[in-house]
Amino acid sequence: MAPRAADSTVLTGARVVLPTGTVEDGRLAVEGARIADAAPEDARTVDLTGHWVVPGFVDMHNHGGGGASFTSGTADEVLTGIRTHREHGTTTMVASTVTGEMDFLARRAGELSELVEQGDLAGIHFEGPFISPCRKGAHSEQLLRYPDPAEVRTLVDAARGAARMVTLATELPGGLDSVRLLADLGVIAAIGHTDATYAQTVEAIDAGATVATHLFNAMPPIAHREPGPITALLEDDRITVELINDGTHLHPAVLELAYRHKGAGRVALITDAMDAAGFGDGEYQLGPLAVEVRDGVARLVEGGSIAGSTLTLDTAFRRAVTLDRIPVEDVVRSISANPARLLGVDDRVGSLEPGKDADLVVLDEDFVLKGVMRRGEWIVEPKAA
Repeated sequence: MAPRAADSTVLTGARVVLPTGTVEDGRLAVEGARIADAAPEDARTVDLTGHWVVPGFVDMHNHGGGGASFTSGTADEVLTGIRTHREHGTTTMVASTVTGEMDFLARRAGELSELVEQGDLAGIHFEGPFISPCRKGAHSEQLLRYPDPAEVRTLVDAARGAARMVTLATELPGGLDSVRLLADLGVIAAIGHTDATYAQTVEAIDAGATVATHLFNAMPPIAHREPGPITALLEDDRITVELINDGTHLHPAVLELAYRHKGAGRVALITDAMDAAGFGDGEYQLGPLAVEVRDGVARLVEGGSIAGSTLTLDTAFRRAVTLDRIPVEDVVRSISANPARLLGVDDRVGSLEPGKDADLVVLDEDFVLKGVMRRGEWIVEPKAA
């Protein structure tokens, strides 16, 4: 059947970032929920001259937002967090949990899996409890466990096919066997919150680990006689590194170091956001731990460790381009295409190509978000130029 004009939109005049590069004065057709090769002559036209159109952002590590926790919130609260991040350009996202009792995490996985089945989430990421007490960050030390493969399997099974990633301190007893298990199950084994040596990290990569959870954070630094996990993770092309570009977690020079060594094809920009993202300063809970957010920085009340971020991906994008001077096309790969590939959803999202979901973000010339479309519907509708 011929497409109906009422379901068709053509975006014109913008710089459109495609997998092959940026098209000046581009034209992008949307038909229903999908990107189309063409649209009817009487389709609605939106003039976006002076703007950028980029793929919708894909966040593979996110604990909440809009005042809502993905670890403990009700289904309605989780949806509030999802909507908050969508308004900031994240059209595809994974819900990350934090360390908790095994029974609680298993129940939580089942609850979140329903939102995955509904299409609201792209999967579940378990960050903890299988992490190092030496690098626990904002996780309860009393609830940490060795990564026993049987217990790892319990959480994956509880997610009913929705588990996408498990963060592990792979040097702990059972760590390498758990990595192999996850690789066999098609779930990402991510190295993070680790006190591993360089050699132990290489072993984990050889066993099947493919992601570094928020590289540089919650792991030993590089030393001249102890290169540590960071060196191993940077030098191996099998690893994609997560980076939190909020100006708090990483110095700009460190961000540049990661891009220079990994290349844009092996970087995933994430938020690691907690409840306060898009919501504001105040007192919060991250799992069982109390958190205070002040001036947009989240820290544990006890001990002062950084407790996730209040970042949204539109801010991460703008910082990367304007402050870090990373080419727009490289940022698009890091914030959309790469995480979509890792999550196994790049057949639907992560780039602007005919047949894929019409998920896109409109940015002005200063890279400030002006519009968000998800599956052909405007979440934030831009004003025509």
